[in-house]
Amino acid sequence: MAKLSTDELLDAFKDMTLLELSAFVKQFEETFEVTAAAPVAVAAAGPVAGGEAPAAEEQDEFDVVLEAAGEKKIQVIKVVREVVSGLGLKEAKELVESAPKAVLEKVAKDAAEAAKEKLEGAGAKVSLK
Repeated sequence: MAKLSTDELLDAFKDMTLLELSAFVKQFEETFEVTAAAPVAVAAAGPVAGGEAPAAEEQDEFDVVLEAAGEKKIQVIKVVREVVSGLGLKEAKELVESAPKAVLEKVAKDAAEAAKEKLEGAGAKVSLK
């Protein structure tokens, strides 16, 4: 197979649908044993002046965990697609069926609470961690 340039690859990706591109990314991750997730910087807490223990900080990042879909599974799938950007119908259905599962990870408190409200409004059982 001829080697493709970066521009040629980008042109090929532009012609793909989101579902085709999503499938490609999954296959790429499996083939090369990598993940396309953005890296998360972890800041280590340094020693505090005077040797004092750091004060307990309020949690500012939350995970929205879908515990169960409930009776209205289709409604929950629709809300999951709304809450999680770029998720296709198949992926949303798989996420809902694999509960308990994190729907959103490391999001701000207000975004987590809004997502929890929407999901609970659709009949799902949700927790924040």
